[in-house]
Amino acid sequence: MREPRLGDDIDDYCVRCKRVMNHAVVSVMNGDAAKVRCRTCHSDHDFRHEQPPPPKVDLRKQALYNEVLKKVDPEAPAVDGLESPPPEAAETAEAPEAIAAEAPKSKAKGRGKK
Repeated sequence: MREPRLGDDIDDYCVRCKRVMNHAVVSVMNGDAAKVRCRTCHSDHDFRHEQPPPPKVDLRKQALYNEVLKKVDPEAPAVDGLESPPPEAAETAEAPEAIAAEAPKSKAKGRGKK
């Protein structure tokens, strides 16, 4: 395959569109595309070789979440970033109907006739 030239069409992952789209080569460095421009949203970014960026996981939030889980159930294993809480936690929670029945009813004050 030949080296990319300025203006050539190339497929790449667009950071704004969040999918692989058609791009135009804007900059070439060492015989490879360095910067590209999305032909859909017209955003410029580095050439990513059709690879999406890695997911962002906030390690501090994950550590705090695991600490809270240990206080609730000390025997529970640590939960990785994107998993849901264990099914036992869902069983111990009150039903939504019971919570709604206990909630005090308040009058809604709206803009009405005076």
